[in-house]
Amino acid sequence: MDASAEAVMLAFPDVRLAFGESDEYSFVLPPSTKLYGRRASKLVSLVVSCFTATYVRRWAEFLPETPLLSTPMFDGRAVCYPNLAVLRDYLSWRQVDTHINNLYNACFWALVKGGMDQAAAHERLKGTLSSHKNELLFSEYGINYNEIPARFRKGSTLIRQRAEVRVKKPDGSWGVREKWVLQVLHVDIIGNQFWEEHPHLVEP
Repeated sequence: MDASAEAVMLAFPDVRLAFGESDEYSFVLPPSTKLYGRRASKLVSLVVSCFTATYVRRWAEFLPETPLLSTPMFDGRAVCYPNLAVLRDYLSWRQVDTHINNLYNACFWALVKGGMDQAAAHERLKGTLSSHKNELLFSEYGINYNEIPARFRKGSTLIRQRAEVRVKKPDGSWGVREKWVLQVLHVDIIGNQFWEEHPHLVEP
């Protein structure tokens, strides 16, 4: 999924940020974009087709022992958020949802691996709060939720950052220059720190 999102950001440089979890990805374009005349149908169809094509093309690279048995299909829609605050609320909700889903799944599969059938596991978790799930993981299975890899707890955030890269000069020697490079981060995007560290993401 992350590789497919990277392909979208490489194909469409106007995309400032992407956030993904599970089988969903969101792509953020700045208010100033003129990409394809800002036609929603054009943007959605091209982003979704690029994402899906990359997903199919690179499947064997990531899952060489698992044949692709059916046709992957992704849908999409364009939403125009009125300001940065509303956009951040949306992305925050996506990351909170990532945590909720991952915590539930961590508990569910721990119960199943422990011998409980799936129906009973769902029943055991019905109506439980996050605190109950954390306690279940730790007290019954010795799992500290905060030690689960951040990519599962926080999702994937793709941005461009300035980085020094080695380049070969015309004379054959090597030098260093700065360029924008894609990075996949698994960090908190709800608080202010992320946005303060990457002010270019919120430029008009």
